[in-house]
Amino acid sequence: MKEEELSFMGTDPGAVKYGNFINYYSFHSAKQRIENLHPNMFPSLSPNEPLLCLDIGCNTGELTQELYLYLKTIYTNKIHILAIDIDHNLIQRAHETNINTNISFAALNVMNETKYEIIKKFLTHHKRKLFDIIFCFSVTMWIHLNNGDEGLKKFLGILKECSRSVIIEPQPWSCYRNAQRRIKKSGGNFPLYEKLKIRSNVELTIEQILTEKSYKKIYESTNSSWNRKIKSFQIDS
Repeated sequence: MKEEELSFMGTDPGAVKYGNFINYYSFHSAKQRIENLHPNMFPSLSPNEPLLCLDIGCNTGELTQELYLYLKTIYTNKIHILAIDIDHNLIQRAHETNINTNISFAALNVMNETKYEIIKKFLTHHKRKLFDIIFCFSVTMWIHLNNGDEGLKKFLGILKECSRSVIIEPQPWSCYRNAQRRIKKSGGNFPLYEKLKIRSNVELTIEQILTEKSYKKIYESTNSSWNRKIKSFQIDS
């Protein structure tokens, strides 16, 4: 991916194509972002088994580090997190501020199958085939806007193939409209926006895809102050 595609457009740092805001946590702090988490969202684990997590769209890593601390209040297990983001500059900043050896950061476009080796190597290193938890906070809209309806379905399929459980915070359609309006004001555009057929029903569609022949919904939070719900899905055994 070209460097200019990852830069914000015009003079507005919020006019980005992939949600890779350079000052993301100044809007809602990482501590604030985990307020709607609940212990009932999380899968059970054998006492001696390490907990493996994938955090997709980690930005500069502040939320990843807060997630690690939160998980320590639930599990006595050793915790390992692989945190990925499409923007290598944000990942560089995450490396610079991270002091936790149990968190690994990598620049990775999850929709690019040639980049899967990083994820595979992480799982192989820990002698596992699946993550215990995939975290996906406010990422689905950016996947959807840049990859279309089929791209969103593909992404959700990837989540189901890679993990025993998913904790996801999808953006409602109102956020799509705001993102399109903001980027157009700065001279850009999401070319696939007008072609999207999954619109006002986007949150329900995401839930339907995740629960089809695989997961069941375990928990749904109340709305956050920025109008998002966090939902938890686990393999239906």
